[in-house]
Amino acid sequence: MGASLPPSPAFIVAALLLAMINSLWVFPEVAAAAAAKNAGITRHYKFDIRLKNMTRLCNTKSMITVNGKFPGPRIVAREGDRLVVKVVNLVPNNITIHWHGIRQLRSGWFDGPAYITQCPIQTGQSYVYNFTIVGQRGTLFWHAHISWLRATVYGPLIILPMQNASYPFAKPYKEVPITFGEWWNADPEAVINQSLRTGAGPNVSDAYTINGLPGPLYNCSQKDTFRLKVKPGKTYLLRLINAALNDELFFSIANHSLTIVEADAVYVKPFETNVLVITPGQTTNVLLKTKTFLPNASFFMLARPYATGMGTFDNSTVAGILQYEKPSNSSSITASKRRPLLRPTLPPLNATSLVMNFTRKFRSLATAKFPANVPQTVQKRFFFTVGLGTNPCPKNQTCQGPNNSSKFAASVNNVSFILPTTALLQAHFFGRSNGVYTADFPSSPLQQFNYTGTPPNNTVVTNGTKVVVLSYNTSVEVVMQDTSILGAESHPLHLHGFNFFVVGQGFGNFNPNKDPANFNLVDPVERNTFGVPSGGWVAIRFLADNPGVWLMHCHFDVHLSWGLRMAWVVQDGKLPNQKLPPPPADYPKC
Repeated sequence: MGASLPPSPAFIVAALLLAMINSLWVFPEVAAAAAAKNAGITRHYKFDIRLKNMTRLCNTKSMITVNGKFPGPRIVAREGDRLVVKVVNLVPNNITIHWHGIRQLRSGWFDGPAYITQCPIQTGQSYVYNFTIVGQRGTLFWHAHISWLRATVYGPLIILPMQNASYPFAKPYKEVPITFGEWWNADPEAVINQSLRTGAGPNVSDAYTINGLPGPLYNCSQKDTFRLKVKPGKTYLLRLINAALNDELFFSIANHSLTIVEADAVYVKPFETNVLVITPGQTTNVLLKTKTFLPNASFFMLARPYATGMGTFDNSTVAGILQYEKPSNSSSITASKRRPLLRPTLPPLNATSLVMNFTRKFRSLATAKFPANVPQTVQKRFFFTVGLGTNPCPKNQTCQGPNNSSKFAASVNNVSFILPTTALLQAHFFGRSNGVYTADFPSSPLQQFNYTGTPPNNTVVTNGTKVVVLSYNTSVEVVMQDTSILGAESHPLHLHGFNFFVVGQGFGNFNPNKDPANFNLVDPVERNTFGVPSGGWVAIRFLADNPGVWLMHCHFDVHLSWGLRMAWVVQDGKLPNQKLPPPPADYPKC
């Protein structure tokens, strides 16, 4: 027999590929491990919405909780993971859960705002939220999105980087969520219901909280104090979340500086600050470097409101304590209790210029790995006025709003949004918008006036359920202008379904001929919630690349209840991966 020829290189490659494929069939765990590296894993949670007795400020009350916890349970996932959360409603109230800041790419059925993307989960019913975290990592949070139930129904949502991916800063020694909230001795539902009935501003909360604890500056709260125990010479990542209903907050730690590294689950160019501002709906990750030595003191962590409106607000201060752990061979604990407790200096309540200077420091990383994909051209421009107004007092009723003859209202372009009784997303998907909403939301104010100057005589708003319809992949610019109709006021605006880039902001009236020349289109901060300055304006850009119906609203819940919201309808694209799938089988019914 003649000598055989050696196999060709192509044959060897084919044989190796066949062997690899066979190994995946024989050893499916190999395939699963390979997929997990790229696709993440599925994480299951169960939320039982139930009543639980809670005590704060020596006041015990029954309140709505998730799994009996206040705040609710922490959700932890990685970028690329799928979250499957079964929510079971065991209370008399209807409920929904919003995953604040999650983009919900083609999964708008699980976004959560009541009557926008879903009907509420009724008593005794359940709904499974099922979505994948795509291209996001950092700190977000979840909360109820119906009436004022998020006063007690909220919790952290922590998204870690993918396996083997690192932070763009040195790995911290420890990570600590710090969630700001409120405590109400009254039932928050009764508070807002009374406000809507009488037309007056609502009563305010009785205390602010850090991780559900009011702290020692409130009566009967010494034992209910959040203590952050740290070691000298370490770096801690603090994941800050503002879950308060109606208050922007200043935050500071005595004798310590903070390095801001992330905002709304997007990395930013690091910068140091002694005081930060965080609005309801915002999240901020900061690095805290502890002192290299054991100090002979403990340190207050304080938060109190930044307030610009004319209404009442909870003018109190929540305190936690930063406490250095003593080595095991040190003297007794009794000595540590005699340490002085140092207090930071917080800005004045209405330090608007300080807030503007602070927010202007935020910049995207704008690197190859973490680019700032700012739309450089704009296909649709909108100019929205945001602020308060009035509704007439109904006949044969006494109202306690402005001049004791009207009810407070809030609006965008003078349209105060009326919630429908059918979810907008359902009506849009099945082509049944008639009688549910109209697609004639004004792209600019129907009546122009000096927005931050002398207010007009007529303060009455119009009421309706109006939306803006956008074609898929439209590049959008929105200028949001505060008004002084019932007094200038800051408004933290939150956009569902998208992140946006803050390309400009300023005081006074926006000038379309001059201000755009100063827009930052290189490294603007990317966020999901941003404050329209008191007596000023902000300009944002985003790409409408997510089909569905997406709410945009003020994250002061009182303004949301009064109608300061609108909705974007983003149509399907042409390709299959640009279309919204049908609703799930357990989609709640109204």
